[in-house]
Amino acid sequence: MISKSDVKYIQSLAHKKFREEERLFVVEGVKMVEEMLIEYPEKIIHLYATQPCADRLSQFPALQCPVSVIDVKILNRISQLKTPNEVLALVKIPQQMDIGVVKNGVTVVLDQLQDPGNLGTILRTCDWFGVTNIVCSTDTVDAFNHKTVQSAKGSLLRLNISYTDLCAFLSNQKHLPIYAAVLGGHSIHEVRFQQPAILVIGNEANGISNELINISTEKITIPKIGKAESLNAAIATAIILSSMIK
Repeated sequence: MISKSDVKYIQSLAHKKFREEERLFVVEGVKMVEEMLIEYPEKIIHLYATQPCADRLSQFPALQCPVSVIDVKILNRISQLKTPNEVLALVKIPQQMDIGVVKNGVTVVLDQLQDPGNLGTILRTCDWFGVTNIVCSTDTVDAFNHKTVQSAKGSLLRLNISYTDLCAFLSNQKHLPIYAAVLGGHSIHEVRFQQPAILVIGNEANGISNELINISTEKITIPKIGKAESLNAAIATAIILSSMIK
């Protein structure tokens, strides 16, 4: 069962302000919830599911939270999806870890990204390539926006995602190569990438801010062969990471 106050509470988590206050976000979909039950059962504080799905999830040995059985009509009210799935989970937002000075691997820095789907795909791509630290400008879209969550799939909780002043952050990394993805930079096929390193990806429409370009140590680009004006930020990130990480 679910009360009217619970319905309103869950609906409120569609807004960043309430997510930040409650330190909770919403995950929907059987596959994603099952993945979290396997990897992070302690992060889930409540499940709301239709009867068949509730029966299935109750079989998970790691299940630590209450499961409320709800009908499809209620699921439609609390879901943030156009087509609701069989289950909705309330999940704890992980504590942001201060990266400080980058000491190993590749850290991805995102400047003013606005598309939640792009961000989610970038997070999933970083997880694929073993990149665990993602640093976002304070005006980048919220990583726990429901569109980002759905796009990132199960990668979200495996990553350390922080929001900070990027100029200050990069200024503390001057001992490292800072690669800025821009048009007209050095070809990624000719750059001798080093690690540890930082990769900066910019806004979908305007690219990287001038302040960050000035701090970067090398401008890089994906060579264009055809006539397309630009690449999607998430696709560009994947192509560059495939060159940086071998």
